[in-house]
Amino acid sequence: MSILAEFEARAPEYAAWRHSFHEHPELGLETVWTEEQVAGKLRSFGIEVTTGVGGHGVVGVLEGSLGPGRRIGLRSDMDALKITEMGECPWKSKVEGLMHACGHDGHMTMLLAAAEYLAAHRDFKGTVVFIFQPGEENAAGAHAMIADGLFKRFPVDEIYGFHNWTDVPVGEVRCRRGPTMAGQDFFEIHVKGRGAHASAPQLSCDAALAAALITTAMQQIVARNVAPLDSAVVSVTTIHTGSANNIIPETAELTGCTRFFAEETGRLIRRRMETVAKAVAESVGCTAEVVFKAGAAVLISEPHLADDLLAAAKEALGDSKAAFAELPQMASEDFSFLAREVPGAFCFLGGQAPYGATNLHNPKFDFDDRSIAAGAALWVSIVRRRLGAD
Repeated sequence: MSILAEFEARAPEYAAWRHSFHEHPELGLETVWTEEQVAGKLRSFGIEVTTGVGGHGVVGVLEGSLGPGRRIGLRSDMDALKITEMGECPWKSKVEGLMHACGHDGHMTMLLAAAEYLAAHRDFKGTVVFIFQPGEENAAGAHAMIADGLFKRFPVDEIYGFHNWTDVPVGEVRCRRGPTMAGQDFFEIHVKGRGAHASAPQLSCDAALAAALITTAMQQIVARNVAPLDSAVVSVTTIHTGSANNIIPETAELTGCTRFFAEETGRLIRRRMETVAKAVAESVGCTAEVVFKAGAAVLISEPHLADDLLAAAKEALGDSKAAFAELPQMASEDFSFLAREVPGAFCFLGGQAPYGATNLHNPKFDFDDRSIAAGAALWVSIVRRRLGAD
């Protein structure tokens, strides 16, 4: 029986694990219940476990039976999103206002299934480090684990990750060499003007007007400063200003994010945003301060590791089920920070979204349980390929 078939034979059991995670979503770095569940399962498999890494991160270490060798890291995220679930699945979230709308419940399940299998079949040379990371969704979870000594306490030579993806057919894998997912900055623009009665606009420096003009002006940055073949995005996503319909506001705040595939492009966008925001605000008598927070670096898949990840996917799932993706994804992942510390590779595992959802971060999204066996088999395959007795 193939490894994939072995996982498929236990599909209902793994689905039950996933459904339990789905019912109990936790936000950001506060994955207390999830930490306990993950650690308990790893310990039951006979794996050495450390909890509390970077807050509530979990690390499991498994030594092969064939002696020392390469050390590889396998990473899953753990956290959910601040979204109220609107789907109709029987395992719907039991936590008001939170749900697993991105598939991290499935990611944990697949890595746990692979960990159980590898603990029972240790015929490899070297060490596997299972990394369960909180706070992937804009909560700096990778930074927190790195700052807590992740790679000093649990050194690895290389690291792998993947994400479920609804644009890829069920149970298939798409890999990338080089830039795989976009870098991301979050920004805040604080506008300060002078308030006045709406009947006397000449006495004001209108922060609402400045905010509107800044939002429009931001669109020139990608159109006129970024090279046409260098993809980038600048999105203003919130504008907060004003308190009454007869008061010209004194302050305004804009927030949003940027995306880019080269760090130099990210730096260019930051410089231009500061210049544009300040100049536009000044043109109407206001001032503007721009604050940036790095959400993710550009995720770079090392070519030779990406090649082996693709080969592992073909071995696990079949030649026709794995290929290189033509284009990177404009979405971002803080796996990118882990892959800046040690060489890494990342890929996308196909799954659809039942119950009417068509994409991630959707209130009707639910992870596709048909993908669990494929993901677990991929994890086992990359371990065997990279930690073979040869």
